[in-house]
Amino acid sequence: MPPPSPAVAPPPPPHLPSANLNPYAGFHRGLSLLHGWLPLTIELIAVALLIIAIARLTRRWWFIRVPICVALGVAAAVGGWLYLTNQGLASDPAPLALWVALGAMVAALAVAVVGWPGARWWQRTAAIVAVPMAVLSTGLVLNQWVGYYPTVQSAWSALTAGPLPHQTDLAALPGLRGKPMTTGVVVPVDIPDTASGFNHRTEYVYLPPVWFTGDKPPTLPVVMMIGGEFNTPSDWMRSGQIMPDIDQFTATNGGRAPIMVFVDSSGSFNNDTECVDGPRGNAADHLTEDVPRYVESTFGASADPANWAVIGWSMGGTCAVDLTVMHPELFHTFVDIAGDIGPDSGSKEQTIQRLYGGDASKWARFDPMTVMAAHGPYPGVAGLFDDLTPPQRGNRSGTPHFKMPQVNEDQVGFGGQDTPMDTGEVGAAEKLCTEGRTVAIDCTIHTTQGGHTWQFASAAFSSSLPWVTARVGMPVPAGG
Repeated sequence: MPPPSPAVAPPPPPHLPSANLNPYAGFHRGLSLLHGWLPLTIELIAVALLIIAIARLTRRWWFIRVPICVALGVAAAVGGWLYLTNQGLASDPAPLALWVALGAMVAALAVAVVGWPGARWWQRTAAIVAVPMAVLSTGLVLNQWVGYYPTVQSAWSALTAGPLPHQTDLAALPGLRGKPMTTGVVVPVDIPDTASGFNHRTEYVYLPPVWFTGDKPPTLPVVMMIGGEFNTPSDWMRSGQIMPDIDQFTATNGGRAPIMVFVDSSGSFNNDTECVDGPRGNAADHLTEDVPRYVESTFGASADPANWAVIGWSMGGTCAVDLTVMHPELFHTFVDIAGDIGPDSGSKEQTIQRLYGGDASKWARFDPMTVMAAHGPYPGVAGLFDDLTPPQRGNRSGTPHFKMPQVNEDQVGFGGQDTPMDTGEVGAAEKLCTEGRTVAIDCTIHTTQGGHTWQFASAAFSSSLPWVTARVGMPVPAGG
């Protein structure tokens, strides 16, 4: 039987789940990489080793070789900043500490090379050890900016390709049918790229406990999950650590939840496609043609657009809006978590060149504001925006303003804060929602002060899950 009509969906939640469903809980299991003693200790050790390595008394060392090392470090920092800016690889400015750490890393390598002749054994040892410590320090600062790996355990699991929570093989599913399931399962899948030709990585499908009831799978709704600019398909589960929240939700909802498909929107970690078709790959075709067909045929999911939603974070939030307004025949619900106003890779001219190979008509084709104006009414379509608000800005429009708890810096690290420099994201929710309402899209905006991190994304996901579940046609717990 198909899921019931989503018309009875409650209004979007005005706040995060209660304390017993604390979306931050998973980020404090294990040794933190975002704050506390470990990152600071590693950074101090790197500085101490570098000081030992350069502690020499010769004039030639201080007036020739040290300036060379410093110049190389400065060049690396400036080069890194120019590359990130030129390629449009991040929607928020990186913290100054990242460029300092990058410069120190290259300087440490230079010290180890140019300082080798005439150095004592302990200076050579310090110089050699300083290099990996400086590399590690740079990685820690980068991680504190984006909140990618909250703990040592999560980083180790990702680096060693450890299994995801509840992971099982596709071939094992028939043997689980009819068995009592206390949690759902996560299945790695290789979705054929027949329609798109998009060279993607392994993707994942979450099947809730209710999927295993009966002689054959029930026809369940689907939520497509999309990550940020630098991503892997498993990020929502590894970095976002959302599985405990999903488990608690299904435990209180009789094992019911939508199927969730964690897609690959990029093909590689640093390939920012913005979910469009272009020189970086036909990501849009993959997400709108390959994925739905596979999930419907393999897992018996509903094909009704009323039963499909898209949730995205950062770049993925932009994708969530864009995919829905471009394809209301596929999706009727979206959640945009801190996305931009449209696919973005720098200025408009840079975006047209980078994302569309210079084809300006494609910019209009994938620009959600343009698409909505041209399309007309969107009956049955609704969206939720979880938007970041810089501390000085407050409520930025007359739309309903729901205040979510602040994401504290001691939880998310010291970098990645939204600022007005992020022109694509600032005001994006209000502009998109205002335009959406003119074409009958029922949209609501949540705002909060906080960092542009996975911790915020996870909190927003957990807050929106009951609403999304009801929107796609499933019952939700009372008060959820």
